[in-house]
Amino acid sequence: MKHFLRVLTQLLVFLYCKCLWRGLKFVIRKLTGRSELQRICYNNKPGARRTLKIESSLKCSKHELLQSAINVHPDSVEKTIDDIISLKKINPDTNPQLGISLQACLFQIVGYRNLVVEVEKLRREPYDCENPAHEEMLMKLWKELRPDSPLSGRISKQWCEIGFQGNDPKTDFRGMGLLGLHNLLYFAEHDKATALQVLHDSLQPKHSKMSKAEWDKKKFDKAIGYSFAIVGINITDLAYSLLVSGALKTHLYNVAPEMPSLVHFQQTFCYLMQEFHRFWIEEDPCDIMEFNRVRTKFHKRVLKQLKNPDMALCPHFTASDLHLVNL
Repeated sequence: MKHFLRVLTQLLVFLYCKCLWRGLKFVIRKLTGRSELQRICYNNKPGARRTLKIESSLKCSKHELLQSAINVHPDSVEKTIDDIISLKKINPDTNPQLGISLQACLFQIVGYRNLVVEVEKLRREPYDCENPAHEEMLMKLWKELRPDSPLSGRISKQWCEIGFQGNDPKTDFRGMGLLGLHNLLYFAEHDKATALQVLHDSLQPKHSKMSKAEWDKKKFDKAIGYSFAIVGINITDLAYSLLVSGALKTHLYNVAPEMPSLVHFQQTFCYLMQEFHRFWIEEDPCDIMEFNRVRTKFHKRVLKQLKNPDMALCPHFTASDLHLVNL
């Protein structure tokens, strides 16, 4: 019986999408004199609220031209918009703003797709200690975070001072590849004051409300900060999952006027690092073993915020001034 009801529900949804909804759109167009794309552009302000609806409309269209529009090369965006306006029989002279609005939306859609490809490429590229460019980035990260402490050698316990697990950081980049290093270095270079403060705080002992006797009785670790670099790689994974799932579209469509780029992704990482640091302090975990619980809770909070189409995580960079805002 349950199977029958599920099949029946799917059939009704199919009929609604294929027949009733298209029929309704036809009636609305006749009544308003505007296509669905026109109504979306004229009734929604620029940003995620408009672009997400345009993207959905193009994907669900019965016309191959509209369906394929979201996959065109950036150089073909302008021609694609002209073809769409021609297909919809819209007079560009009486609707001059429509082409501009559609072009901005399509650039965002295509740019997001290209950003996913670029980020995935960096994630899949392993750290290579034989590659001079990789080594240079790693050495630069040390100099940015420890400017007054010369590194004794490439293989050194000093790496633990900035939150790596062992003597050689390359082993810690396995999960996120070069993407983790790129993000950490961007944070250290472009918002150095905040990165240094977060690093400093992460190395500090926990200030517990317990008395010394209670603390000693429970045998908690008195220095339960977290490993800065390891957490940075972990937050890179969080940002990556938000990107590939499409959850980050809300944010990027609101902050990138045209094509979202790697810089926008890295700025988002900086914001997430700073916010996770604050969240960690607020949660006041007993020890580092609670990291996964805190991370999961933080992830859910960010996902909930991104469901608001007017939300932008970091509308004005630098990260020192980043706060969640409603546009």
